[in-house]
Amino acid sequence: MLAAQNISRMCLVCGAENTAGLHAHFYELDGGEVAGVFMPRAEHQGYPGRLHGGVVAAILDETIGRAVNAAGPGAWGVTVELTVRYRKPIPIDGEVRAVGRITRDSSRLFEGSGEIVVDGAVAAEAKGKYVRLPLDEILDGGLDELNWFPDPRAAPDSIDV
Repeated sequence: MLAAQNISRMCLVCGAENTAGLHAHFYELDGGEVAGVFMPRAEHQGYPGRLHGGVVAAILDETIGRAVNAAGPGAWGVTVELTVRYRKPIPIDGEVRAVGRITRDSSRLFEGSGEIVVDGAVAAEAKGKYVRLPLDEILDGGLDELNWFPDPRAAPDSIDV
């Protein structure tokens, strides 16, 4: 693990104060990959004991999209297309780890892929396209230190994904 990425206050995926959120951590790994890690709760399930497919898509989308920050801090984008393939159920009784990477990068678009592995097998995988935009075109006024800040939670010494 190279570094922990920032989190926000109210994001559904990483928001520290979002009571319904995933409270995910994100870590930059060797080779430009990013790991997204979170502990599912009962409200994140679809079928009993299984992570909801929409939550699976959200963590994969965020993890892939954040990989552009590992390649170039200050790079931002928004999702224009996301395709998810569900291969096996993801239980909610333990930590979920996603990994994402950029597979194609141009001045206007970037593309990436990611997966969640359960018991050594790919449980879900995704491919996404993102349009590269300056932060002031995504948000009115940009981010401030109240809404985008270093993750204060302790980072693990290493990440196995």
